[in-house]
Amino acid sequence: MTDFLNDIRAEGIWLPDWLASAVIFAVVISVTLFAHRILFRLLARLVESKDLFWRSLVSRLQRVVRLAMLVAALSLGATAAPLTDYQAATVRHVLLIFFIILIARMAKTAKHIWMTIYLRRFRLDAEDNLLARKHVTQTRIMERVIDLLIVVVAVSACLMTFDAVRQYGVSLLASAGVAGIVVGLALQPVLKNLFAGIQLAITQPIRIDDALLVEGEWGRVEEITSTYVVLQLWDWRRLVLPLSYFIEKPFQNWTRESSALIGTVMIYLDYSVPVEAIRARVEQIAKASTLWDGRVVNVAVTDFRETVMEIRILVSASNSGRTFDLRCEVREKLIDFIRREYPAALPRMRAVMNEQPAQDRRQAAE
Repeated sequence: MTDFLNDIRAEGIWLPDWLASAVIFAVVISVTLFAHRILFRLLARLVESKDLFWRSLVSRLQRVVRLAMLVAALSLGATAAPLTDYQAATVRHVLLIFFIILIARMAKTAKHIWMTIYLRRFRLDAEDNLLARKHVTQTRIMERVIDLLIVVVAVSACLMTFDAVRQYGVSLLASAGVAGIVVGLALQPVLKNLFAGIQLAITQPIRIDDALLVEGEWGRVEEITSTYVVLQLWDWRRLVLPLSYFIEKPFQNWTRESSALIGTVMIYLDYSVPVEAIRARVEQIAKASTLWDGRVVNVAVTDFRETVMEIRILVSASNSGRTFDLRCEVREKLIDFIRREYPAALPRMRAVMNEQPAQDRRQAAE
């Protein structure tokens, strides 16, 4: 391109520098757009028989790759254009930063496509969604960690293109000392939650849609970000906790190994009630209920009190919500059965009153 301009000037045709630069950039842009169109037509044909990831990648990256090709071509054009050294260096520097941003965008897009296709294999709305919750949790935590790493690397690469910042960074690393301690203390909460997120993704004490009992509140894990966890409580409130909470403090996970749970119903009855009749009725209630999973139903006398005996009833269901509803159903139907069949077995307070003779009452009245 430079030789072409020199030949034109040698023949006596003179062009201003700005016009020559505009011509060069226009030619470079036209050639790049044509090459991009040809390239993506070939790529579209190549990935027709490939899996969904490659087809989606080519489709989603078409515009970003076009911009990246234009940036690279304009950088070459800036070298060939009749610009001053300062102008050419400034243009190439700006284009380099833009190119780094586009590369980071490509990486995030490829990551998003792969994780979206991967998560399509799992359904959180399934009855037994333990495997799905495991993979969704790992994927979403790692996705946020990867996004953070991509941003950090991209910003670092952009800053390193500035000589002053690069020298400052080198001197800061070399000096370390107090500055390093201050920076480390300032970043401690961020790094703490970042490593907690990685640890959660690997060990998985909690997963998406897990049923937890935290700080006296029951709820389900709605969202896990790179810094905090959102619990949707039973009354639709949201409880937000830092990631490090689930590494450092105890909590109850009702769906750690499976979603099935055993529900407990406690009832206090008079000693006169036949326990076998209560046991038979509880089994009838469980078998007739659509909530019972057919695994556990048990009735046992667990304690004797002064006036009543304590009866514990165990029933199981496929998840925590169904278990709660099944417990309520057992309570309602069992108390109705006892009230109808054994009303004397219901707890009551007894008192003995000594009647005063009628004569004593008359004397007291007088």
